[in-house]
Amino acid sequence: MVDGPVVAVRGEAYREVPPEIARFTVTATARDRDREATLTRLAERAAAVRVLLDGYGPAIDRRETGELRVRPETRRSGERVVAYHGSVTTTVTVSDFTALGDLMLRLADQDQVEVAGPWWSLRPDSPAHREARHAAIADALLRAREYAEALGARVTALIELADAGAAERPMMSRMAYGMGGAEGGPPELELDPQPQTAQAAVQARFAISEPVLG
Repeated sequence: MVDGPVVAVRGEAYREVPPEIARFTVTATARDRDREATLTRLAERAAAVRVLLDGYGPAIDRRETGELRVRPETRRSGERVVAYHGSVTTTVTVSDFTALGDLMLRLADQDQVEVAGPWWSLRPDSPAHREARHAAIADALLRAREYAEALGARVTALIELADAGAAERPMMSRMAYGMGGAEGGPPELELDPQPQTAQAAVQARFAISEPVLG
């Protein structure tokens, strides 16, 4: 237990930094009246996607196969199957943004393939998070000193420090689409990476010397 005056403050830090990774999904689909034909086409299109991704080598950090769906399409009035739908989705993570636009365009040019994204983010262990936490602590100490100074006192000790979390500030993604510079050349996709936020907040209690109130 601390004897003497105490000041309690909240320290905050907010940093806007460039993204470190981008994720997008690529979904290959197939549809046919025959189930085996649907599965065969789906496997061929998924394989074509894999071959294209293989060609980008180290530009791709990781890729993960997600949902595989195969479902029958029936008539409204009964259970008679009129067609089969199949789809398989792969999530791709990229840190080389110079290759991102070209990669997404080439995937979107594949037969019966849907591309969605990108979604920008920081890595979980990004130094930006640590820097924000350090800045939040510095902000708390500065506030405590300012309050103590206003009372004619000074900060003498740290009593308690707790992580208070921070609410995310949503930001809109920005994309720019353009065609190749030369007429008839291949299309180009220019992407503007979405800035990311690194935030931190702490609750702190400091012991201060006796105030001079007179």
